[in-house]
Amino acid sequence: MTREGHRISLPREQLTQGLALTVLLLIGGLSIAGPSGLLAWNENVQLLDQRQDRIATLSEERDRLQNRIALLNPDHADPDLTGELLRRDLNVVHPDEVVLTLEPQDD
Repeated sequence: MTREGHRISLPREQLTQGLALTVLLLIGGLSIAGPSGLLAWNENVQLLDQRQDRIATLSEERDRLQNRIALLNPDHADPDLTGELLRRDLNVVHPDEVVLTLEPQDD
């Protein structure tokens, strides 16, 4: 249907166009302010950096503990480490040893 060369828009066509525009605006809004949008990107990068630092710290701790475990293997325990642990944890010393405790200095 035309009227003087212009097309008359039908209510159904206007409804479809309005719905399409609403969906496009919703998608655009979510791409900017949604949980994975542009505004959340910086926060996600910061969380990733924090977690990578935490992973590095935990990896160092794990390696340190694995080394201690290897040194305390019952088949071939490190004598220095076992002596240190005995003196510290069980308060075992030889009769000819003298233990000096140092107080922390306040600056």
